[in-house]
This record gives sequence, C-alpha cells and structure tokens, in this order.
Amino acid sequence: MKYYVYFDAYGHARQAVNEKELAENYRNDPDRFLRAMCRAGPHTDKGHISGHVGTLSFRSDEELNDYLESLGDEISGFYRADSDSRPYNF
Repeated sequence: MKYYVYFDAYGHARQAVNEKELAENYRNDPDRFLRAMCRAGPHTDKGHISGHVGTLSFRSDEELNDYLESLGDEISGFYRADSDSRPYNF
C-alpha cells in the first residue's frame, strides 16, 4: 500500500496518510496534503511552503511504523555523543 508522508523542513516525518485517506481528505492530491500540513507554519500567509511529501510503499501499517520509528537514530546518536559520533568545535 502507498503511504504519503509529510517531512518538515528538517527532514522529520510529521504525518502519514495512506492512499484511501489521501483520496478522502485531500482529493487524491499530495500537494493539497502538503499545504494542509504547512498551514500552521509561520510563513504560510506569504505562500512559503517548507517540507515535502514523500511517497513510500509498505506491506502493512506495522512496516510503516517501524520505518518511522527508525528515522532519526543516527541523528540522535550524534547529538547525545554516543560512541564516536561527537561534534567537534574547531
């Protein structure tokens, strides 16, 4: 099944909808979904849209959830300075 995932400007997955939800709520238009997700942003009145919608395919909701949970592991390791992924100031 196809899923449409909204990623904010920082690359964080914020919202996911499946094909059926996209058709029912956003008239089957990923751009409409993107505008709806960006509506709460500070620059929306100026026509500025930050972020993007990715189209992903998974066999089940569980696979989608596993994928979404795995995002950011490498980034959180960097900021928490796990093992040898420390930020260096030069």
